[in-house]
Amino acid sequence: MEGQDEVSAREQHFHSQVRESTICFLLFAVLYVVSYFIITRYKRKSDEQEDEDAVVNRISLCLSTFTLAVSAGAVLLLPFSIVSNEILLSFPHNYYIQWLNGSLIHGLWNLASLFSNLCLFVLMPFAFFFLESEGFAGLKKGIRARILETLVMLILLALLILGIVWVASALIDNDAASMESLYDLWEFYLPYLYSCISLMGCLLLLLCTPVGLSRMFTVMGRLLVKPTILEDLDEQIYIITLEEEALQRRLNGLSSSVEYNIMELEQELENVKTLKTKLERRKKASAWERNLVYPAVMVLLLIETFISVLLVACNILCLLVDETAMPKGTRGPGIGNASLSAFGFVGAALEIILIFYLMVSSVVGFYSLRFFGNFIPKKDDTTMTKIIGNCVSILVLSSALPVMSRTLGLHKLHLSEAPRDSEASKPSANGHHKAL
Repeated sequence: MEGQDEVSAREQHFHSQVRESTICFLLFAVLYVVSYFIITRYKRKSDEQEDEDAVVNRISLCLSTFTLAVSAGAVLLLPFSIVSNEILLSFPHNYYIQWLNGSLIHGLWNLASLFSNLCLFVLMPFAFFFLESEGFAGLKKGIRARILETLVMLILLALLILGIVWVASALIDNDAASMESLYDLWEFYLPYLYSCISLMGCLLLLLCTPVGLSRMFTVMGRLLVKPTILEDLDEQIYIITLEEEALQRRLNGLSSSVEYNIMELEQELENVKTLKTKLERRKKASAWERNLVYPAVMVLLLIETFISVLLVACNILCLLVDETAMPKGTRGPGIGNASLSAFGFVGAALEIILIFYLMVSSVVGFYSLRFFGNFIPKKDDTTMTKIIGNCVSILVLSSALPVMSRTLGLHKLHLSEAPRDSEASKPSANGHHKAL
């Protein structure tokens, strides 16, 4: 009997691992496909050659797509964990959701951390150096020569970063134990380096989020159709049409030798056409879109901003008054054992909305900063180098989002170790194993 129980336990553990691997693969496949369509929408079409550079661009495109999929997974993982917790609380003994357990959530978090390290320290540097490489002088040109140069550059970069960390450790903590711990690359060095990157991401989020919160109203005002109050759109379109015709006649009358004036007039004509398109869109919009959607979205943004600031202020006040409110990293009750909000599923939904709002605001604020303004991707006109830079930036922001949300008090999710004898590994009531 004991041998049969041991075989049955191992078999159920095998089924559980296969189920979790299948779910992780399917989720990542969906994110990869979506990321691929997003990148190809912005990628410059002129980069599609039929030579060696085309192969390099395709490899860099695949690596960038993988990184963007990991970033999307890191953003969606926290809301997925919150929703899973509330579902397990609402249906604790439902047969059809037994696949949704703490082991799966922990596996997803571990994969997100592993892939984030892999993309940040290996794949993205490789894609950048591979894209810029030409092969060493004196060697035969080709893909192998470019791969060799890329690997040499990665080794030199790793040695440079390792030397910088050693020097910083010697200046800060000149201890033999701390210096010896740096030799353990997998257990100490890489997690420490990733923690530093996450700290930089948190600081970047702190810088970008307030800017993004203030810019969200401007961005939504450009995307939506504003109400026409005391405006005559027909008259404005008529004036813009006359101005466009006048500029067109001036362009046709100028000789080709006056290049400077022609460039100025073409730019001015392009601006006039853009303004005319916006006015025609406002005219074609329905009354519901003009008079209901725009005010509703603005009020919703105002409410979300107010709730976010209020929750952050309350959390800061609790941290100042109550020491037990500090996020000390202790293990909580785990997935499916307690609700994350006093309002139940409604509170959890509000937390998810605020987390997404925080991420979107941080991205908008990131692209609104003057230093990162040139990183804004353009449709069908973004180089692969700029795509790699955008993927790395979004990966850093998304990796810091869970820490930032927990610190600001936007969620109270604790992940404890998955129980070894969880219900997912138990046989069902009719004697059969759980379905994959």
